[in-house]
Amino acid sequence: MSELFGTVSDGTPVHRWTLERAGTRVEVLTYGGIVRSVEVPDREGRTANVVLGFPGLDGYLAHPEPFLGALIGRYANRIAHARFPLDGAVYALEPNEGANCLHGGARGFDKRVWDAEPVEHGVRLSRVSPHGEQGFPGRLEVSATYTLDASGALHLAYEAVTDAPTVVNLTNHSYFNLAGAGHAGGHELRLAASRITPAGAGLIPTGALEDVTGSRFDFRTARKVGSGYDHNFVLDKGVTAAPEQVAELHDPASGRTLTVSTTEPGLQLYTADHLGEPFAPCDGIALETQHFPDSPNQPGFPSTVLRPGEVFRSETVYGFGVR
Repeated sequence: MSELFGTVSDGTPVHRWTLERAGTRVEVLTYGGIVRSVEVPDREGRTANVVLGFPGLDGYLAHPEPFLGALIGRYANRIAHARFPLDGAVYALEPNEGANCLHGGARGFDKRVWDAEPVEHGVRLSRVSPHGEQGFPGRLEVSATYTLDASGALHLAYEAVTDAPTVVNLTNHSYFNLAGAGHAGGHELRLAASRITPAGAGLIPTGALEDVTGSRFDFRTARKVGSGYDHNFVLDKGVTAAPEQVAELHDPASGRTLTVSTTEPGLQLYTADHLGEPFAPCDGIALETQHFPDSPNQPGFPSTVLRPGEVFRSETVYGFGVR
């Protein structure tokens, strides 16, 4: 089901698509590919929205920086000094977080209106990112397909092709609160990651891989999340052709669980300590599946280069349950 949700400043209409299956109800906006809401039941059968969002389009336009529920690209996370080398050339991007480029620049994929078409049990969003958009090379044709499966799990499948060598790293930036409201720091997290990419100034990775054993980054056994995280975890499984489960988030009070399965090699855990009004710190927890931050400048990290003739594919599945 699709309905008008509002218009952006140039008059372009924004639509809200509603997906519903097996007890899960999801709203997706054509503005920014935003997942506006995900409604699922608790152990008593009471339904609540478990992602942060705004009731109307004006909220997203007035508060863009939290990237609530948005489709992030061309490059999720940070690129140091807003530049990277590729095939002997150096490409300058738009810095939008100090000297660095964050989430594709000031007008990344999260601030664009996407074309939409229905697919079985979901919606497919698509757009063409022209050569030079925010400084990235190549004309990129990109799609993101949101579907619900028979269990009510939300599948996010990304594809892209380019006419010139470029870099691509896409993710969804939903903040989860399985209680439906209040502080999410008491949620319990299990994460199949034995290492992180430690970061220095500006949260740019040093290039090292650091063992989590004995540290506050060790979530290999489920424990409370707390606060103070904005870190990339190196998933033990690496890059995979099909999604594999890498994380489980659990709210003991409601009983709701969230499982995360992905093809990606990394996951950014962000406890939203700096969301800003109208939200309080740690009102939600972001679990952003991704390639590593600053990979275009880190030859030791898994590559994010996409070349003509290749197809970029990435898939993440958010599964919902209770216990």
